[in-house]
Amino acid sequence: MTVADTVTGIGAGATARAIELDNTYVAHNYSPLPVVATSARGAWITDVEGRRYLDCLAAYSAVNFGHHNDEIIATAHRQLDALTLVSRAFHADQLGPFAAALAELCAKEMVLPMNSGAEAVESGIKVARKWGADVKGVPAGMANIIVADNNFHGRTISIVSFSSDPSARGGFGPFTPGFRSVPFGDADAVAAAIDEHTVAVLVEPIQGEAGIIVPPDGYLPRLRELCTERNVLLIADEIQAGLARTGRTFACDHWDVVPDVYLLGKALGGGVVPLSAVVADRDVLGVLNPGEHGSTFGGNPLAAAIGHTVVGMLQRGEFQTRSAELGLHLHARLRALVGHGVLAVRGLGLWAGVDIDPDLGTGKTLSKALAERGVLVKDTHGSTLRFAPPLVITGAEIDWAVDQFASVLAQAGS
Repeated sequence: MTVADTVTGIGAGATARAIELDNTYVAHNYSPLPVVATSARGAWITDVEGRRYLDCLAAYSAVNFGHHNDEIIATAHRQLDALTLVSRAFHADQLGPFAAALAELCAKEMVLPMNSGAEAVESGIKVARKWGADVKGVPAGMANIIVADNNFHGRTISIVSFSSDPSARGGFGPFTPGFRSVPFGDADAVAAAIDEHTVAVLVEPIQGEAGIIVPPDGYLPRLRELCTERNVLLIADEIQAGLARTGRTFACDHWDVVPDVYLLGKALGGGVVPLSAVVADRDVLGVLNPGEHGSTFGGNPLAAAIGHTVVGMLQRGEFQTRSAELGLHLHARLRALVGHGVLAVRGLGLWAGVDIDPDLGTGKTLSKALAERGVLVKDTHGSTLRFAPPLVITGAEIDWAVDQFASVLAQAGS
């Protein structure tokens, strides 16, 4: 079916009933658009009323390879018929090959498999502290980690302890100590914050939730130099930015920076299962001993098999190429709207943050208007929209989505 064949508009009926059930029985920790998905393929989602929407969010980069990717789904079916879970109490045949392939992709030596992105971040924090105690010799309880203002690494207690988002922190204290936050993009501030007890600098190479904020070109290379000079681990949270989203395998690749630790998730599970990982060399991940960290589902055979397939797809390079080439087209089309309701466009690859003139409405208002036209995006920070479609999107579909966006802006400004 072509772009022109899509049916748009949000209706009632089954949609209203589904939303009523959600609002009654599901905790209100999200504020979703009034669209009820029931199936999806490629870059398109179909709702319970049969309407189709172009997905320009990709589950926050978890669906980089498209909905119902045939290669990933085939792996899932094969593994479902064989073995899904034995926990790490036993060896399973899928984990070792997956870990070896992922380690090779990252040019590292070891993999710690987990489930969610937040679990990967929490695990990375634990590993950094243990490395600090065992290798660097930081006294017990004295370790600190440098983070960036306006970061987003998840919503666990430890992670929101160093968040600068009031909605993430309000009412959730007391908070976990041991973190120092400095302005994103300011390497001098990082240098000033590091002391003899600093064990890591934890950073998103491109800040996602903050609005797709790309740092100055010298920032990540300088962090790499600082961490090497001061015997500090550089931890890159590539959970949203990585795995071909920005046109390279990892966002750090744009600056030729290799961190000590990669934190991966979202797209690693192929849009099918939760799968995340901490990836580092043996002198870092080797500090963990049996019983010091674990996960019942982390590294389960189903997730490992799917993750192995995802790594194989990334090794071919086709998705990085698509993201880079189509990303240039997406950004060119979006930048053409600057001065026509758009104030700024940021990002790399198929990842764009678009600041809208607040006089036209909030990001949430414009997201709803776009949904009515069959395009799904998500707002952040009031009047910023994020465009992050599956990497299987076509140029024609990008054009159609941006045309709908232009129409929404024109209507809002009339």
